[in-house]
Amino acid sequence: MSYCVNCGVELDHSLKECPLCNTPVINPNKPDNDDSAASYPNSRGEVEVVKRKDLGILLSVVLSATAITCLLLNLLVFKGSLWSFVVIGACICLFFLAFPAVIYTKTPIYLSLLADGIAVGIYLYLITYLTSDSGWFWRLGLPIVIMVTVLIELFGLLAHRFPFNILSGALYLFTETAILCVFLELLIKKFKNNPYSISWSAVVLTVCVIIDITLITILTKTRLRNEVRRRLHF
Repeated sequence: MSYCVNCGVELDHSLKECPLCNTPVINPNKPDNDDSAASYPNSRGEVEVVKRKDLGILLSVVLSATAITCLLLNLLVFKGSLWSFVVIGACICLFFLAFPAVIYTKTPIYLSLLADGIAVGIYLYLITYLTSDSGWFWRLGLPIVIMVTVLIELFGLLAHRFPFNILSGALYLFTETAILCVFLELLIKKFKNNPYSISWSAVVLTVCVIIDITLITILTKTRLRNEVRRRLHF
């Protein structure tokens, strides 16, 4: 038995409004009888997840617009130098760096690292248009980019081919750091036409060799390796 909340008249259970005062009948035990809008949404109010494809399109449009706009400004307004090449090169580098993470996640890591190295090389080459001599690029910049790219590719290859953990990763890192520092010092000496010799890189080489010997000892001794992992929690 139910009654109108407004006039108190007795109501039949099938009525949807009071026959006397036309007040809507709301039965809390049967909310489905109420055809009015629900007081809460039927679906969860979640924002649609942005797809990687959309992010890739947005990134490509922003970088392309930046490069083209700066190029037009350089050609039509600020004609003093080819400063836009610096911006264009930066856009190219950002695109290649973001490509495997945003646009195509299935890109092989080796191909991605190679593309990054090529992008950096292109960027440095574009900077040569702002300098009076491009010799620094061919004799210093490009060899450094190639060497760093090779070392990074080698690091990825070692990490993929052999069991990888913090200790082995540190071993690869310190070894490649020593190689890179010696290479840089010899390359700089050649660029300046100085006799080949090592000074500051010898210090780095010595420290790295000591650390590498320590890491190799830990890696080859099971009890030492397990103790280091236990104490460092990895």
